[in-house]
Amino acid sequence: MSNATQGMDVGYVAHLARLELTAEETALFQGQLDQILHYVEQLNALDVAGVEPTAHAIPVYNVFRPDEVGRSLDHDDVIANAPSAANGQFRVPKIIDQ
Repeated sequence: MSNATQGMDVGYVAHLARLELTAEETALFQGQLDQILHYVEQLNALDVAGVEPTAHAIPVYNVFRPDEVGRSLDHDDVIANAPSAANGQFRVPKIIDQ
C-alpha cells in the first residue's frame, strides 16, 4: 500500500463525520476502505494519456421538447379561483421580515 492509503483510518473519518462506530463496524469498514483504496491505486496505475476526460460514460442528449406557444388559462378565471387577490395578482402572506 502507498503512504496515502496507509494513513487512511476509518476511526479518523468516523470522528470527522461525528459517527460512533462499534469495534466490529470499524474493523468491517476498515477492510472495505482498504479494498477501495487498493482499487483506486490500480486505477491510478493505468496510462490514460490519450483518453479524453468525460462526465458521462455514454453521450447525454437533451430530452426536452421545443417550446411551443399554446393555449393558456384565462387570467380572470384564474384570479377568480385565487384564495386572495389584489390588482389582478395573487396575494400571498408575507414571509420575510426586514
